Amino acid sequence: MSTLITCRHVDFGYENHDAVIDLTMEVAEGDYLCVVGANGSGKSTLVKGLLGLLKPAGGELVVAEELRRTGIGYLPQQTAAQRDFPATVWEVVLSGTLNRCGRRPFYSREEKRLAASAMEKLDIMPLKNHCYRELSGGQQQRVLIARALCATSRMLILDEPITGLDPSAIQDFYRLVRRLNREEGVTILMVSHDVVGVIGQANKILHLQQRVLFFGTPEEYRGTEAGRRYLGGEDGCL
Repeated sequence: MSTLITCRHVDFGYENHDAVIDLTMEVAEGDYLCVVGANGSGKSTLVKGLLGLLKPAGGELVVAEELRRTGIGYLPQQTAAQRDFPATVWEVVLSGTLNRCGRRPFYSREEKRLAASAMEKLDIMPLKNHCYRELSGGQQQRVLIARALCATSRMLILDEPITGLDPSAIQDFYRLVRRLNREEGVTILMVSHDVVGVIGQANKILHLQQRVLFFGTPEEYRGTEAGRRYLGGEDGCL
């Protein structure tokens, strides 16, 4: 498997304040990496850095040429206003192809084909003409993932994607992401506070507290002090 992202002793921060310090890790093609940590541990800053919205303050960040060419699909945390967006499911998903349009004021046949294909993968084609704001939280997440897949099918970054979902919708979401990873070959990087739920999904865990507390497999994580403490529920800040 090829390496998509490599961080070597990377620092990310703002105005002389480093939020992520001395980060060394790799994301390989086909990985399902879950990033966990307490509030303020640098998770959101890391996401901005990997998306190219924040330049490293130190160290070396290497992004594979294929990712620089196709980009990374991004599913941010939703605000209340975004959940109430008055557009159809088709319009929301199709908007994921905007970067492909350039200056054209219309969508091409190929872009519409990409949107339809993404909706079929996410099993939301029957919702095509429904209003986005009338969907359940789980359905909205499927729509947003389909939108992200219109930008690229190589890698998705999901930022706290289960926030606000009920337990049934959370399990449905995990099954969906696992299928995209294992059957569609989509590389996943998920930021989550639900370490107990994701440890059975991911093949790699990154535990941040500004610095790396742990980076490795879930099996190895269970044997560490940080893993035992967080999985045992002694810290409710995840």
